[in-house]
Amino acid sequence: MSDTNITTPTTGMTAATTPLTPVPAATTATADPAPLGLAAFAMTTMALSVVNAGILNAVLAPAVLGLALFYGGGTQLLAGMWEFRRGNTFGAVAFSSFGAFWLSYWFLATFILSAPALAAAAGQVHQAIGLYLLGWTIFTAYMTVASFRVSGAVAAVFVLLTLTFAALCIGAFLATVPSTSSWTKIGGWLGLATALAAWYASFAGVTNETFKRTVVPTWPMAPGAHAR
Repeated sequence: MSDTNITTPTTGMTAATTPLTPVPAATTATADPAPLGLAAFAMTTMALSVVNAGILNAVLAPAVLGLALFYGGGTQLLAGMWEFRRGNTFGAVAFSSFGAFWLSYWFLATFILSAPALAAAAGQVHQAIGLYLLGWTIFTAYMTVASFRVSGAVAAVFVLLTLTFAALCIGAFLATVPSTSSWTKIGGWLGLATALAAWYASFAGVTNETFKRTVVPTWPMAPGAHAR
């Protein structure tokens, strides 16, 4: 049969004019998750730091657990995943890690530190807490180095957070009951300063993005970086 015998589509039929290769769907922009992650970190840090600073009694520390689980932990972890989607390595590592920090804090306070099995080793538990905080001090310290290529606002958060973890770490190693240590109280006040810096960075990020111009300065430090 020759090609001339093939008929063209008639009424009621449509010709297949669409190419076989799939057409990419229209891509949608992913909103900046950094202001959300910073806000979650700031509020949870503030709540715990009020206790660490001795402003509220240490027995009220479990009140922080709800924030640690859902806002500081869950929300920051989500922000970190969205930063991966945006190709932002620094934001992805920072938010995912600190989201995991708050989730681990919730788990430790809920299931580990209150476990009856630790009663026999009560005098050494503070050393385990110190080791836990030492790890986070090291992590935050090297993230601080990278933060100096982001913005002055973000760098301030990481500098203050490094000092916070260092003070809490020293307090945990030196005192059998860390909440009674003066170093822990210093860490609490540094934590409050960290929370304020994080709230400022969050406020600047969401405001500048909403207004589509720099309203609140963040002092970008990377060449060609923008405030929003």
